[in-house]
Amino acid sequence: METAVEGLRMLADPTRLRILWLLSGDEFDVSTLAERLGVARPAVSQHLAKLRLVGLITQRRDGRRVLSRARDHHVADLISGLIHDAGHRLDDRAP
Repeated sequence: METAVEGLRMLADPTRLRILWLLSGDEFDVSTLAERLGVARPAVSQHLAKLRLVGLITQRRDGRRVLSRARDHHVADLISGLIHDAGHRLDDRAP
């Protein structure tokens, strides 16, 4: 249970949630993530380190670049479910 709570804590940060959303569909290096999110590279690197520490992402080297992606389909399914649920809740609030 503690591991699940720790993972959910990581998702409470909007930037980390956006990073995981991107990493659920493909793998990216830190520069590409920073550009797509409009966030400084050092901040993205810190977020990636936290996500890796709790096991939500994996990383691999490709030459000089380090590519990150969601750990597996379970993480991708969780993120997709959260995003879709949020969309449904927004639709329910619309007048």
